[in-house]
Amino acid sequence: MSETTENLKQLPLGDWHRNLGARMVPFAGYEMPVQYEGVMAEHLWTRENAGLFDVSHMGQVQLIGEGAAEALEAITPGNLSALGVGKIRYTLLLAQDGGILDDLMVTNARNDLYLVVNGATKHDDLAYMRAQLPPSVTINHLEDAALLALQGPKAAEALAKLGIQPLQDGWPVPTDLYFMEAGPFLWNDVPVGISRSGYTGEDGFEISIPADHAEAFATALNGLDEVCPIGLGARDSLRLEAGLPLYGHDMGPEILPVEANLNFALSKVRREEGNFAGAERVLGQYPDKAATKRIGLFVEGRQPVREGADVVDAEGNIVGKVTSGGFSPTLQRPIAMAYVPMALSITGTAITVEQRKKQIACTVADMPFVPHNYHRKPKL
Repeated sequence: MSETTENLKQLPLGDWHRNLGARMVPFAGYEMPVQYEGVMAEHLWTRENAGLFDVSHMGQVQLIGEGAAEALEAITPGNLSALGVGKIRYTLLLAQDGGILDDLMVTNARNDLYLVVNGATKHDDLAYMRAQLPPSVTINHLEDAALLALQGPKAAEALAKLGIQPLQDGWPVPTDLYFMEAGPFLWNDVPVGISRSGYTGEDGFEISIPADHAEAFATALNGLDEVCPIGLGARDSLRLEAGLPLYGHDMGPEILPVEANLNFALSKVRREEGNFAGAERVLGQYPDKAATKRIGLFVEGRQPVREGADVVDAEGNIVGKVTSGGFSPTLQRPIAMAYVPMALSITGTAITVEQRKKQIACTVADMPFVPHNYHRKPKL
């Protein structure tokens, strides 16, 4: 949060947030709401009700053209060409050496691919895709679209009250979607793209809507008893409890997918093909041959450990780093993520973190720290 306010971009809902009493802070080049009532209250509200997040700083990108999925597979390890219409896949944008340039969500929107990329990296992502993808693939940055996330166990109940209709007869309504499914809809004759996804570990939806209609839509949601606006602070504590890495903190271009504990993002067919950027280096670590690994930590006591704190061995030598840390409102204890040598990554292993010259006892924990509550399609 080192940006000066003079250089910050404004969200379409910037004034709306201020009118609701949000405390605004610099984040990813934007002035964004960090909290309204308070991080603890907003976090717990989302776990029990429905929280409304403004994530319009994220990059929304459209890839159009025959073979777009196959072209994108050259720089991602996900099986995108087999993605069904209306289905979503989490994948990684890889540098030519296999390092992680970003993580992203890819939706097969029938006539194009719809991508959501991180706000801080979106311009670099676009430049990289334009350099790597063939001229036959058109890349559109949807700069006139806002993005909202409605998250929590009452998200579906709240969204159902807005009267959103499918774009065509016979298509499902938003609440009929399952986790990692999406579709086109209409709200008061306004076209909206809705996915059943999010980054809190809870059930919920992400809604792409033209920026000039975002305030009316947010106001309609916020007027419901189930919904309260939620800031960046609770978004971060929620994703940490869910064990979800944040790009630029828990992963970056120096990190490979196996090190980041993201083996699931390396689909079987793509591993067998081995034809994505950095494949030889990436697959050389698969499934457990990396020297280091991202792990979860339970922290003893009440003092959280923070990003940048050192993991040390018995002699005080630095052997790893904390990449995310904070107090878990749900568990009422500090938790963290860190990179440690593979030998120390086993659940239950004692770990020492040194922060401000103080040694803090930790234990390797399974992630997610709090179980996911996604609305998954039943297995047949």
